Amino acid sequence: MVNAAPTQAVRPSESPPQAELDRIVAAISACRLCRDRPMGKRLAHEPRPVFRVSATATVCIASQAPGTRVHASGTPFTDPSGDRLRAWMGVDAATFYDVSRIAIVPMGFCFPGLDANGGDLPPRRECAPAWREALFGALPRIGFVLAVGSYAHRWHLGDLAKPTLTETVAAWREIMAATAARGGPLVMPLPHPSWRNNGWLKQNPWFEAELLPVLRAEVGRRLGAAAE
Repeated sequence: MVNAAPTQAVRPSESPPQAELDRIVAAISACRLCRDRPMGKRLAHEPRPVFRVSATATVCIASQAPGTRVHASGTPFTDPSGDRLRAWMGVDAATFYDVSRIAIVPMGFCFPGLDANGGDLPPRRECAPAWREALFGALPRIGFVLAVGSYAHRWHLGDLAKPTLTETVAAWREIMAATAARGGPLVMPLPHPSWRNNGWLKQNPWFEAELLPVLRAEVGRRLGAAAE
């Protein structure tokens, strides 16, 4: 069982890089904070952390939380949202699931359950403060982060995030420039690729016309450079 309190980030140890990553991955995989020491309502089902990381990945998808299909499959984005996200990125399934190149780190590692209307609940609050800092500290080659949804925007952008998701995504050029200037990974904010956002995409045609070509070019550049 994980010994970290859900409100305190787990700090990296002095282990060699791969050993440190292995330690954190094993601890997250065994995590039961949302069931045993929840922040709020206890998770109603058995936790199943779903994420994919490697020490060589250069691109990271910072997503929201697993849905019902992903909870069942144990593999991220095995649903229509994944089809759309891969199309946005311009990659096929084999590339998308090549963990040596692309990491997938949701804001909440486990399926949070459904609300009264049948929609997914927000990511569990225990995950990010307990694990995120240590995990990203053990992913030294991540140079490009796709921050998917408002929860990822707030965590990865901090004061660069705008009051609304639309404002944040619309400021993608400013945000990419600012994150590059900070010297950390380049961050691009995205909406969630859920088909529930079809209306949003129609109302914001600049997303497909202007942002997606840059997203695909940056993904291709990062993956190409990693393969050299």
